[in-house]
Amino acid sequence: MAAALAGIRVLDLTVWFQGPVSAQYLADFGAEVIKIERPQGGDQARGVRSIKSLEIGDWNQYFLVINRNKKSVALDLKTEGGREIMYRLVAESDVFLSNLAPQLLESWGLSYDKLKSIRPDIIYATNTGYGRLGDVSKPSFDMTVQALTGIMARLGEPGEPPIYLGMGSGDAYGGIMSALGIVLALHQRKRTGRGQCLDASLYGAQLFLAAPLLQSYLSGNESASLQRSRKQVDNPLWNLYPTAGKWVFLCEPNEDARWAALCRAFGDANVAADARFADAAGRRQHNEVLIEVIEAHTLRHGHAELMAAFCREGLVASPVNNLADVIRDEQAWRNNYFMKTWCEEVQREVEVRGLPVTLSKTPGEIRSLGPQLGQDTELVMMELLGYEWDEIEAMKASGAIP
Repeated sequence: MAAALAGIRVLDLTVWFQGPVSAQYLADFGAEVIKIERPQGGDQARGVRSIKSLEIGDWNQYFLVINRNKKSVALDLKTEGGREIMYRLVAESDVFLSNLAPQLLESWGLSYDKLKSIRPDIIYATNTGYGRLGDVSKPSFDMTVQALTGIMARLGEPGEPPIYLGMGSGDAYGGIMSALGIVLALHQRKRTGRGQCLDASLYGAQLFLAAPLLQSYLSGNESASLQRSRKQVDNPLWNLYPTAGKWVFLCEPNEDARWAALCRAFGDANVAADARFADAAGRRQHNEVLIEVIEAHTLRHGHAELMAAFCREGLVASPVNNLADVIRDEQAWRNNYFMKTWCEEVQREVEVRGLPVTLSKTPGEIRSLGPQLGQDTELVMMELLGYEWDEIEAMKASGAIP
């Protein structure tokens, strides 16, 4: 059976993370993604050998994983020849995707109006920092946008610095939103025959990421915006606790039956008989004392021992894993959240993040890691666009292609 997005061609004029990962999601599920890169160095992510000064290994994981399953065409869009090739690509494509500044796209003759005149049903997708309306000129990074959304201010202990979620989470989430928007626009085009332009911004994606607490604040709950100490939460049964090993997150409602189960897990009849904690109202009223009592118990055990006791009583909890724990999790591997694939750069099989969505009939796949700069330029020009070899040589001579 053909892949879910087989037959869809995407022009991917993106750099760094949010835009490329949007196109990666589409490529994983069968879209033909042609990455358009500048001949001089290509996507800046090709040069990433470390993240925040941390070495990332002997292969460029940052670029190669985000740009997997793609072709690479190198064009100098500042030249007339480069724009000519781009316009011919647009005529043969379904989607144009870019996270470059709108002003830059305009200067290269790549506005929505221009591309629509070439391909009337084109889906024109942009990934901006803050949306297409209002102040769109200021630079955007995952952490600066996250700082604006209120997410960072809500995390961490009172009096301590706000916490950045890290790991490019906003970019990754923004890429998913962008891919969703593109698929929605393609579905609408299939029904109506009309294309459209769309935007998925870092700001919009991260505001959606904050949705539950943000909505609570919009509804009048001002405390939803504040940092809250884990030693003062209203429901001590829904809280983070230290153990002799890892931290553990206990997630139970403040109900008598669940409190009784927790006491059995601790094997403490005395605390079960404490009148202060006899009902939900008492546990809420004496929450800070109860948190201290629970913490004293959790610290007497390693996380594995504690989790086994919780499991016997049917309590919902999880140890707080680090990345070394996660990549050994069989559940993640069985669901293809992690996968293995061949890496040409180091000539061996490597482990990569996999597919966040599972389709039973048309699953995604990793066919190849990111392409070499411009490796498909001549092939695409000849097979897709119909250029003759002497025309390709002329484009090389003019500097339009390397």
